[in-house]
Amino acid sequence: MMMVKSVSLALLASALIGGAHGFAPPKPQSLMAKQAAIPNRVRNTELGPHDKEGTGWNSFANLKDIPSGEESRKFRRTVYSHDDWKKHRSQDRFIYYLFAIFKSGVYKNLGREVTATSLVATLVVIYNCIAGGYTDLDGMQQAAIIEGLPKIGLPLAAFTLTSPSLGLLLVFRTNSSYQRWDEARKNWGMNINHTRDLVRMANCYYDDRNVTPEQRADDLNHVALCTWAFVRSMKRHLSPEWEDETAFQEELYEKLPQQQAQMILDAAHRPNRALQDLSYAIDDLPMHFIRKNEIHKAATIFEDNLGSSERILTSPVPLFYSRHLARYLAVWLFLLPLGTYDAFSGSWNHIAMIPTTAVITTMLAGIEEIGTQLEEPFTVLPMQAFCDKIYNWCMEIVSWTPGDNGRIVNSVKTEHAFFTSGDAPAMNGAANGYAAPPVAAAPAPVYEPAPVAAAPVEYAAPPAEYAAPPAPESEGPSQEELNRQWAAAAMGRR
Repeated sequence: MMMVKSVSLALLASALIGGAHGFAPPKPQSLMAKQAAIPNRVRNTELGPHDKEGTGWNSFANLKDIPSGEESRKFRRTVYSHDDWKKHRSQDRFIYYLFAIFKSGVYKNLGREVTATSLVATLVVIYNCIAGGYTDLDGMQQAAIIEGLPKIGLPLAAFTLTSPSLGLLLVFRTNSSYQRWDEARKNWGMNINHTRDLVRMANCYYDDRNVTPEQRADDLNHVALCTWAFVRSMKRHLSPEWEDETAFQEELYEKLPQQQAQMILDAAHRPNRALQDLSYAIDDLPMHFIRKNEIHKAATIFEDNLGSSERILTSPVPLFYSRHLARYLAVWLFLLPLGTYDAFSGSWNHIAMIPTTAVITTMLAGIEEIGTQLEEPFTVLPMQAFCDKIYNWCMEIVSWTPGDNGRIVNSVKTEHAFFTSGDAPAMNGAANGYAAPPVAAAPAPVYEPAPVAAAPVEYAAPPAEYAAPPAPESEGPSQEELNRQWAAAAMGRR
């Protein structure tokens, strides 16, 4: 039985000493051979430059001297693969994390805080031993070294009452910081999606009837490079100068024409200049203006992502909140040994309070440290990996041509005739080498004959039975007699 336990412990120790590789099963030789046979251009379509410092689950595994502070942030730019997720949910993760606690960059950043609270706890133990007596190494109780000094302490209820509010402050701090990180990651996710979308539409909508294959390839290659130049300029815009400026200049001069690269480097706002070059490249493509508008919509989203990222970079969590939390936590931890002193009366001279205070400080201050590290998300996001893969994907998309999959493609489809056919120049100018759809001819006039007057119709006299009845005889003077009477009366009045 002891032999089995020894073997088990040896295996566990070997796995822990070997780092994260203890969780990863060896790859089959056939699979490794297949991966090696894939061209670099296709094999690199998975995110993450794994041949560099390491961006996965075990990004610190190969480091002997684990950096702390700002230097550790570049090792937190994690991009997971399937193997990384398998290690992440391993059943041995708790054991590994506990044994790797002294390699944690978060805990290394807390060295000063832990030292300070441990020192306070040590001073409390020493003072109370001087003022109230102590137990010597032989277990004998000794009297106070200095008589008359009061022992110091606080009721534990004070910490019980204030701990909920401290917990809420810490939760709100980490939640707000994570929301900032999540928004920044979504901005780059939108960049990745719409760079592929923009280049795909440019490749599909390109009207190559009046251009050579070489001109088509050059136009689309220029669009892809301008798309990459924007995201690379955005990455430099959101990164510290001391970390990225040299690499940024080298990449621009390597991939772009010298004049274009220089114009971007000389601009006061480099992403804006790169986005302007992209707009010029889109507008120069031979296609109908309605299709160009659709491509420009994808470019407009880049400006929205840039503005959102600039807001995150320049506007931290309100400083009065962060500072109040730091002060609250510091005072609470410094006073904690006074409240927990009596609780450790069972240990020799209450000495167990010192390591306990160090552990509590590490856990609580670690939460605040995580929130602070997440508050500025761009230096912990793998933006360089995003830019590299955007370049690979865009250049691969523009290398595809209609019909290269073996299916015959009609040069002009019926439903696309509006965008490509006709003799009149298009609304966006004839310089692009294509014409607008023909204007439909006006319909021939239709003349109606003049109306012909109808001949009068004579109606036969009605029969006698339908004749009007005779007028009744008048019983008074006739109208003629009445006229004569009125005339005579009028003459008489004269």
